[in-house]
Amino acid sequence: MEVPVENEAEISQRIVERMAATQAENADRHRHAHRDAHAKSHAIITGQLTVHDDLPHELAQGIFATPGTHEVVARLSSAPGDIHSDEIPAPRGFALKIIGVEGERLSPDLGGANQDFLMVNFPTLAFGTVTKYEDMLDILEKNASNPAAAQKAVSAAARGIASITEKLGRTPGATVQGLANDYSHMLGETFYTQAAIRYGDHVAKMSLAPTGEVAELTGVDVGDDFDAMRTAVVRHFMTKGATYELRAQLCTDLKTMPVEDAAVLWDEDESPFRVVATVRFDPQDVGGPARRVAGDDHLAFNPWNGVEAHRPLGSIMRVRKLAYESSSRQRHDLNAVARREPDSLADLTA
Repeated sequence: MEVPVENEAEISQRIVERMAATQAENADRHRHAHRDAHAKSHAIITGQLTVHDDLPHELAQGIFATPGTHEVVARLSSAPGDIHSDEIPAPRGFALKIIGVEGERLSPDLGGANQDFLMVNFPTLAFGTVTKYEDMLDILEKNASNPAAAQKAVSAAARGIASITEKLGRTPGATVQGLANDYSHMLGETFYTQAAIRYGDHVAKMSLAPTGEVAELTGVDVGDDFDAMRTAVVRHFMTKGATYELRAQLCTDLKTMPVEDAAVLWDEDESPFRVVATVRFDPQDVGGPARRVAGDDHLAFNPWNGVEAHRPLGSIMRVRKLAYESSSRQRHDLNAVARREPDSLADLTA
């Protein structure tokens, strides 16, 4: 199923070294180390995930095999590896940590008994293989350092291309989708793992979709101030909660649904996303300083922090194993803080 590319280890090491160098440069400029991707945090939110008790056998797999409720903590972010103004459109991230799951650990050295799912608000990754990722690093780094006006122009142009393509009845390519981001309220967005994972006896991609009142935020413009997204999210949770459906899309054909190229869109007509759990967040203060320190400085989210039944698959996921471990270690070392893997939500304030 997995087929490593030639010289994958060497390519992966070069990628990790470049990302580490950029992270160190940004840390020196800010006098504080941030993540080398999804550096800008919008909120740290806590809630509960309930695994449905009526799942068919093919969905009752891994941590979803047993109905029940788990505590969760999520970090909402923007994708660039530096802190940019929200006037610059960017992919949005939703990293979900499910606390207290059973199963053989993927990375025992990380400690804890949690399962992390890292998701972004579009279903494919433009640079879906490790070789494409290395080729794209120059472009990504150039775009990240461009003036705000240039980045906004790139995104606006991509949105125009995407709109025209859709009107012609076709689906925009992954690169266009990746650049065609807007100012939509991220609480109304649908998020995807993009790359594949094991799903017990199956292979799947995961997705988190808004439901109920929060779904009404889909497409709502939050404005383009420096912290417009954070302001919108904090304001929402001051008086309201949010509910999402966690869904699995099972692989039914490895030829049309490959695991080695995350740029390939899996056809939802062939295999739709199916709900396996509900995630609920009550109203809360998501912007307090203690919450921000706990979530942004101490916590780490890693697709390899989980159980074997949900092993990440494909070259992008394999390079992420090296990249996330390197980034987390460097970030915590530079900030002189300990990495914390919670056993319960109480640990976030301990």
